Amino acid sequence: QVQLVESGGGSVQVGGSLTLSCAVSASDFAISPIAWYRQAPGRQREWVAKISANGKTYYDDSLEGRFTISRDNAKNTVYLRMNSLKPEDTAVYYCFAVVPDSWGQGTQVTVSS
Repeated sequence: QVQLVESGGGSVQVGGSLTLSCAVSASDFAISPIAWYRQAPGRQREWVAKISANGKTYYDDSLEGRFTISRDNAKNTVYLRMNSLKPEDTAVYYCFAVVPDSWGQGTQVTVSS
C-alpha cells in the first residue's frame, strides 16, 4: 500500500510562487517515479511533471520552464516549485506514484490578480 499526502496549496497573486509537497509512505519510494498532475474545473486532468528514481525530470512543454520538480529521498517527499504563476495554473494538484498506481487527495492552487 502506498499513501501520498499533498500540502502547500493556497491562494497566490499572478506572478507569485508556491511550493507543493507530496509526502509518500512507501518502502520503495527511492526507486519509484513520482509525478504531478492537475485538474482545473471543467477540464481534463493533465500531466505536469515527473521525476525518476535517479532524479531525471520531465515536464509538460506548456509550463514554459516555470515549474521545477525535485525529490528528497531522505524525507520521502517530492516537491513542485511553481514560479511566475498565471490564472490558468489554477487547479487541484495531485501527486502520483507510478509504481504502484496510487494518487494523493489533491491540494487546491488558486491564482488571481
